[in-house]
Amino acid sequence: MSFGTYARRVRDVGAPAARRHTALRCAVSEYCPLGFHATWAYVSATALPSPDLRRDSTALLRALDALESSRAVRIAEGASFAARRRAEKAAGLRTPRGAPVAQVWRPHWPTPVGTAPSRLGLVAAVADRHRAFRRLSAPDGTPVTNGLASEGRAARLTELHGRLEACGTAYLTALGLPDAAARDELSDTVTGIRGEVRPGHAALNHRLFQWLGFADLLGYALVVAPAR
Repeated sequence: MSFGTYARRVRDVGAPAARRHTALRCAVSEYCPLGFHATWAYVSATALPSPDLRRDSTALLRALDALESSRAVRIAEGASFAARRRAEKAAGLRTPRGAPVAQVWRPHWPTPVGTAPSRLGLVAAVADRHRAFRRLSAPDGTPVTNGLASEGRAARLTELHGRLEACGTAYLTALGLPDAAARDELSDTVTGIRGEVRPGHAALNHRLFQWLGFADLLGYALVVAPAR
């Protein structure tokens, strides 16, 4: 079913609360610019004063409003990009110009021009993914067998894991108001992690890509200028 169908179910005040709650989760699965779990944390936080979307009908609607508003901006951005590309192709320009296309595939909360994402929402999203990152198996410094990593590489991975975890903790401690040093530290940490990725389907790549997924969200939260 479509996003619109799920949105109508959320707005059906005559439906059971559990059904409306499930419909909102389905709507998030259809549009999740920060990833499903981070997007759910974002809209749940911005639905305050009550974060309990299972019992608070008005909070449920506020969460849907936040999701729909962002989705409308994303649709408009996509239409604008498509129109620009048609014009560029007609002019013989095969390479996209203007805004970077890669941003579409990375965590990004679209907002109308002149507005910023909710700082509370971004803090909640990072907190959710920070908890998930900490649950990932961390390298313990033991060399990986079968020649997949040297003892030195295992030590580097342990250090990088700790640094990324610390970057997340620093952002949350600052309540989403980081300083330049925090941005520089994350950038340096990400460079180190990317340097450990190997070509092809190396055994450790899956773990590193999980780390980089969290780093992408954290990096977006660090550089965006959210409303206070």
